[in-house]
Amino acid sequence: MYQFINYSTTDGVTTITLNRPEVYNALNDEITYELQDAFKQAAKDDETRVVVFTGEGKAFCSGQDLKAASGVEKRSFAESLEKRYNPLIKRMREMPKPIICRLNGVAAGAGCSLALASDIIVAAEEAFLVEVFVNIGLVLDSGSSYFLPRLVGTAKAFELSTMGSRIYGKEAVELGIANKCVPLADLNKAVEEYTEYYKNAPTKAIGLMKKMLNKSGNSTLDEMLEYEKQCQEIAGSSSDYKEGVTAFLEKRKAAFTGK
Repeated sequence: MYQFINYSTTDGVTTITLNRPEVYNALNDEITYELQDAFKQAAKDDETRVVVFTGEGKAFCSGQDLKAASGVEKRSFAESLEKRYNPLIKRMREMPKPIICRLNGVAAGAGCSLALASDIIVAAEEAFLVEVFVNIGLVLDSGSSYFLPRLVGTAKAFELSTMGSRIYGKEAVELGIANKCVPLADLNKAVEEYTEYYKNAPTKAIGLMKKMLNKSGNSTLDEMLEYEKQCQEIAGSSSDYKEGVTAFLEKRKAAFTGK
């Protein structure tokens, strides 16, 4: 189905794996388009309740494939972002299902942005994120200038982005970037604890909450109160709401279907 990524769905969990381990899963043109399509498919697939996003081999994603890009004459950075990276980041943030980043290794540059665009990051202690753009005289892109200050504050975001500092797993948790950090050998188990929860959760309500949290950073209290009202009306008409109330009254665990 895809050349540079692996895509599979099992028991409500869709796993999207960057599969260019020989170049630490660096991003060429093709892989970014494949990722756009993969997240589009996962969003539409009723069987998918949660997505795990990870990388094959030692790295999560080392960012833009500079070697591939160097062979392109008169490359337009703006065009590359407009067609490749920005639609991918938007697709991830607009996806009405949770995305768990299984951070198995380095996440650098645009790879760091992809991790930050996920909803939850479960990091190996050995893994690290780095806004490496400054090292080649470039600026943050692929959403990092949006995500980073919201997670760590403007002062720390300035330091991390202008100095290209590495943020290892434990520090990422302390800074509020990652949700959990475990030894690499325990990474799969830690990710599964999240997928077990989300594949059985009320997916529609979670998707609405994701939209609400996305919107809240640039909204007033009055705007969010109004938006909460709209979203609650939608959630209140869902099958999961009916099941949740019934299960509560019957004193049993709810069997949510995500609808």
